[in-house]
Amino acid sequence: MENILEVKNLCKKYKEFELHDVNITLPKGMIMGFIGENGAGKTTTIKAILDIIKNYTGEIKIFNLDSKKNDMKIKENVGAVLDDMFFPEILTPNDINAIMKGVYKNWDSKLYFEYLTKFALPRNQQIKTLSKGMKKKLEIVTAISHHPKLLILDEPTAGLDPIARNEVIDIFQSFIQNEECSIFLSTHITSDLEHIADYITFIDDGKIVLSKTRDELLENYGIVRCSKEQFEKIDKEDFVKYKKNKYKYDVLIENRRDFSKKYEVSVIDKITLEELMILMIKGEK
Repeated sequence: MENILEVKNLCKKYKEFELHDVNITLPKGMIMGFIGENGAGKTTTIKAILDIIKNYTGEIKIFNLDSKKNDMKIKENVGAVLDDMFFPEILTPNDINAIMKGVYKNWDSKLYFEYLTKFALPRNQQIKTLSKGMKKKLEIVTAISHHPKLLILDEPTAGLDPIARNEVIDIFQSFIQNEECSIFLSTHITSDLEHIADYITFIDDGKIVLSKTRDELLENYGIVRCSKEQFEKIDKEDFVKYKKNKYKYDVLIENRRDFSKKYEVSVIDKITLEELMILMIKGEK
């Protein structure tokens, strides 16, 4: 399977934070959810991929091209939505269309205005007058209107109501239907990823701690909720993390089938991505 994005041994050091040997592989036609708590390194990784931050070590390839070489093929075929609005707020959506026509060879004004209509975005209203949710929708519309092959999205559905979020997710799913395009999606709304992501990559404290297919995570991983006495009978190599609560233990396991064969447990709950994050970050080993 051909990869559209490859990150190898990415390191970036700040005074109080460090990305350490980040490795990411995103195949063509797939959506990767990138999760982790605030400050874990998600945005730093994205900015390195987009060559916004410099002086990092490691290798980043997009479409099998070195991202540091500022290749026009990369710029033309990548759409991005970052956490902070990047348009001057005195502009209107009409102004953005006029500007983008001069930036991207494949800018599609017809598609852009169709999306403005779909999301009920005004054409002649200054960005500063728009709500946070409307600004986010405008960013997404702009990112996809030049027919990119890779979308890199940092919290693209933050601030959107459930209906608008569902519309955006539908667009993302349509975007990858031809199997030539991919999405790298960082979000705190992990429930969205449970529906659309093919892969989940989890970063914590600047390090990738887990990267698997969504199905592998949601079908194989589980939570055993047990008493102290039951927990003490579980071998350490048979669980990933545990969290002690007032009356019970929540134990994260990697393979529900193997665990149930070895231990007498009546129920092993399936896991959500939110529960996985909490146990991986707050749990003990």
